[in-house]
Amino acid sequence: MGRKAGTPARPFTHVGEEEDSMPAIIVLGAQWGDEGKGKATDQLGTRSEYVVKFNGGNNSGHTVIVGGRKFALHLLPSGILTEGCTPVIGNGVVVDPGVLFQEIDELASRGVDTSRLKISANAHVITPYAKLLDSLHERALGSHRIGTTGCGIGPTYAEKASRTGIRVQDLLDESSLRAKVARALEQKNELFAVYGADAMDADAVTAELLSHSERIRPMVVDTSRLVNDALDEGKAVVFEGGQSTMLDIDHGTYPYVTSSNATAGGACTGTGVGPARIDRVVGVVKAYITRVGEGPFPTELLGAEGDCLRQRGGEYGTTTGRPRRCGWYDVPVARYAVRVNGLTDLVLTKLDVLGGRDEIPVCVAYEIDGVRVGDVPAFQRDYRRVEPVFESFPGWDEDISSCRTFGDLPRAARDYVLALEELSRCPISLIGVGADREQTIVRRSLLD
Repeated sequence: MGRKAGTPARPFTHVGEEEDSMPAIIVLGAQWGDEGKGKATDQLGTRSEYVVKFNGGNNSGHTVIVGGRKFALHLLPSGILTEGCTPVIGNGVVVDPGVLFQEIDELASRGVDTSRLKISANAHVITPYAKLLDSLHERALGSHRIGTTGCGIGPTYAEKASRTGIRVQDLLDESSLRAKVARALEQKNELFAVYGADAMDADAVTAELLSHSERIRPMVVDTSRLVNDALDEGKAVVFEGGQSTMLDIDHGTYPYVTSSNATAGGACTGTGVGPARIDRVVGVVKAYITRVGEGPFPTELLGAEGDCLRQRGGEYGTTTGRPRRCGWYDVPVARYAVRVNGLTDLVLTKLDVLGGRDEIPVCVAYEIDGVRVGDVPAFQRDYRRVEPVFESFPGWDEDISSCRTFGDLPRAARDYVLALEELSRCPISLIGVGADREQTIVRRSLLD
């Protein structure tokens, strides 16, 4: 029988590996995004040799603070900030070359070495026409808009599924690229006319994409082989998810979701690494919960209370700058994430934001037409009608940002963590008490 979700991973040895080989760990969001995955991955990255991004693109951002310096990453894996770590962009990611090099140049200007970056030849490329189509489609939806970032992510994944997309390897083959762009624009320009937009010139688009080819060439490799070889050598590999469980194209609150698989299965398909090679699956949750864009959000706080939590937590999108919707911790969402991902551990972030409250409400269940349910409903029509059932826990006044062990926390904060652990049915292994890399409490090591 397999391991139950919510239980610690068993020791795992692959054929040809030594007993003391380092683990392969998936790190992903277990709510609606912006949980602090960058902090969690960065924390692991200090002891990991590879950090592999497996889905999404520059539509999701994460902030990492190292030594008081703030780094906002969008497309690049957070392992780019760790000396000696190899950051990898897997085949499941969609890459905007202009954004890629803008981000690389920004980091280089601040003294960060980006020379170890590797990119899958099979990753798909976000084109200028994909970005235009994204914005036109969202505008046409009007009041029914999804709330996309307008980065071209959705149209690029749609092209991938319809087998008409441009891949990174095409940037290194001018004749192939030119032919594919010309074919794509035959259809896209007809769509642009329907939307009342100007047609795009195939030669101009091709030239723009080719302008990145020589710079990206040395980064392009077979990343599936690279990562599997690293695992064969017993190296520690972290798989970093963009977006989050509740935004997953299959398991999220459809249609208010992203266009890729942000759950644990996406780590395997998005990197070319088999599921039997994964040792731990770590879900990241805030001590409360946030969401950006449209869609159901049962514990959402409206008015002054939501504004206060937003200000204290700095809840504004890394990519868009949009204010995030804020609410109380949602246990059914956490349990759902534990189930669909097979989580072995939780990382709890932003516990420090909740200080200074007399009580902290937690959504422990839902009610639908007066009937109490403990799980996320399968039908979206039901999820839009749920009423949260709250249980309150004592708050604390102390500043916990300097706490470095679980015992350093005030009793009420410890009790809150233990309650979330029990209710969510998964051990909380790391606790974030501030934005900096050092402001972390380790209850259980994820790499030992």
